[in-house]
Amino acid sequence: MSLPPLVEPAAELTREEVARYSRHLIIPEVGMAGQKRLKNAKVLVIGAGGLGSPALLYLAAAGVGTLGIVEFDEVDLSNLQRQVIHGQSDIGRPKGESARDSIREINPLVQVNLHQVRLDSTNALEILRDYDLILDGTDNFATRYLVNDAAVLLGKPYVWGSIFRFEGQVSVFWADAPDGQGVQYRDLYPEPPPPGMVPSCAEGGVLGVLCASIGSIMVTEAIKLITGIGEPLLGRLMVYDALEMSYRTIKIRRDPTGGPITELIDYAEFCGVVSDDAAVAAAGSTITAVELKEMIDSGKDFVLIDVREPHEYEIVRIPGSTLIPKDRITSGAALAELPQDKPLVLHCKSGQRSAEALAVLHKAGFRDAVHVGGGVLAWVEQVDPSLPSY
Repeated sequence: MSLPPLVEPAAELTREEVARYSRHLIIPEVGMAGQKRLKNAKVLVIGAGGLGSPALLYLAAAGVGTLGIVEFDEVDLSNLQRQVIHGQSDIGRPKGESARDSIREINPLVQVNLHQVRLDSTNALEILRDYDLILDGTDNFATRYLVNDAAVLLGKPYVWGSIFRFEGQVSVFWADAPDGQGVQYRDLYPEPPPPGMVPSCAEGGVLGVLCASIGSIMVTEAIKLITGIGEPLLGRLMVYDALEMSYRTIKIRRDPTGGPITELIDYAEFCGVVSDDAAVAAAGSTITAVELKEMIDSGKDFVLIDVREPHEYEIVRIPGSTLIPKDRITSGAALAELPQDKPLVLHCKSGQRSAEALAVLHKAGFRDAVHVGGGVLAWVEQVDPSLPSY
């Protein structure tokens, strides 16, 4: 079912704008009226990363008059595999500024507003309030629930996208959509998954070009909403499998048990980074990468266990570590392999997975086991910068 245009048209297009957007103007469904709506639109993109990169470039190219960017991070070498709005010379620069400069190269007629802050419960309503439409391509559940709840409170629609390895998802959420069509993110995911259950792209990886596939679909949905053409993905979840090259859609219905959203909450606490058991286990049993190096140098007799996956172990490893993936520990399959007469030191990439494994070992009787806060990343940064980071 189509929706009415989200934005009123601007008064006119200049001669330069007519030339720039001529391929839009000759599409009957878009035409002058649709392009004027795009010119008048204010769209906020949360994140200038994997999904934000293609989204921002194509929103700018399409002629969206005002683009807001919420981004506090800096460009890192590992970003360039997929974040095409940034280049080699941008490494170390704020992502928002790098994205703004790329947008200006694509279309200098676009007004770019930078919000160089971490979006949280104290600023979300203020930032989202001035925009007609939001695009959320963030990769953590806390921000997804925050964006949803803020959009619900403000009555605004937003396009949501998600990517992981070879799969992507896109939908449109708008609790106050006309004719009772409204659904929100909490209708799809009423509760966040257990901590550690769903790895982020940084932990699990993502095919770089998948960002372009999903980001371009998000922009398509944004254009449809702004101009009032076609049937948006409101009430439908589109799932894309790049390996099978297949698209399918799943119906989303309102959660009859969902209560009203009345305020923004502490979303980090709501979603959790690690489970309560892992937090308790790590509280008194965490060592630093430097402390691990001191243990190695002093000749202390202990077993260093790497709980990452085999393909990660091939990228970089701490010398002397033994690979036992986390799932083999949490399932109990590897417990019989662990020595009872030596201290155990666990590590992963950044510390989350090793904390979860540590909790299991403590319950299994390995009370002296500890884990390395910051994992391999901390080892590379603090101990041996010659090793690769990922």
